[in-house]
Amino acid sequence: MAKKTAQSTLQLGRPVEPPASPEAARLDRVPNPHPDTNYVARFTMPEFTSICPVTGQPDFAILVIDYVPNKWMVESKSLKLYLNSFRNVGSFHEECTIDIGKRLKSLLSPRWLRIGGYFYPRGGMPIDVFWQTGRLPKEVWVPDQGVPTYRGRG
Repeated sequence: MAKKTAQSTLQLGRPVEPPASPEAARLDRVPNPHPDTNYVARFTMPEFTSICPVTGQPDFAILVIDYVPNKWMVESKSLKLYLNSFRNVGSFHEECTIDIGKRLKSLLSPRWLRIGGYFYPRGGMPIDVFWQTGRLPKEVWVPDQGVPTYRGRG
C-alpha cells in the first residue's frame, strides 16, 4: 500500500466537490519555500458572493487578502473553494470578512495578514470591511489594495 504524502492529501490536482458552507470547506496549507524571507502574497477575488441573511438576496464584493507568510502558505484551490462556499449561506458583510481573516490566521499563523472586503451597495450604501492581524515587517512593500472608493455612476 502506498504511503500517503502531504501532497496526496491536498485538494489540488484532483476533482473536489464544492463545499456546502464555509464550515464544511477544507483549507489546505503548503510549506513556504522561503520562510527566511519577508514578502507579501496577495489573493484578489473580484466576484465574491454571499447571501444577505435577512433578504436572501445575493451580495457582491471584491475581496483582497494580503499576507506575509511564516512557515505556511494557503493553497489557492482550497482558498477558492472556501471563498465560493459563502455563496450558499446567509452572512453579513462584516461576518464573512472577519471570519475569512480569522480562519486564515488560525491556519497559517502568518507574520501579518489583512483583508479588505469591498461590498457593492445594499440599500443604497456600500459597506467596506477591513481586518488586520500582526505587524507588517518594516522592509516589506505592500501596494495599495487597488479598489477605488465606491462612486456609483460618478
